[in-house]
Amino acid sequence: MEMLKRLEPLALLIMFLGALNWGILGITDGDTNVVSEIFGTGTLLNVVYVIVGVAGLVYVPRLMDMFHIGEVPHPRGVSERTRTPGPARGQYG
Repeated sequence: MEMLKRLEPLALLIMFLGALNWGILGITDGDTNVVSEIFGTGTLLNVVYVIVGVAGLVYVPRLMDMFHIGEVPHPRGVSERTRTPGPARGQYG
């Protein structure tokens, strides 16, 4: 998991560049694909698209943590984060 955390900044940069490419494609109605103009067509272009896809997958665990997806609710319905501090057991007066 530590290795994934080290790759997150690079993955975020690659995803940002991929998003810019998709934005340019949308604005120009599919006429301008910056990635294909830089790398041409063929295998290298496919490798670049796979790298962008893997960068997105690397970032999925971080997004799941941010949105609290996959957390199991507390059995009593109160999570440790939202519990208000009160008197400890046996200290009621």
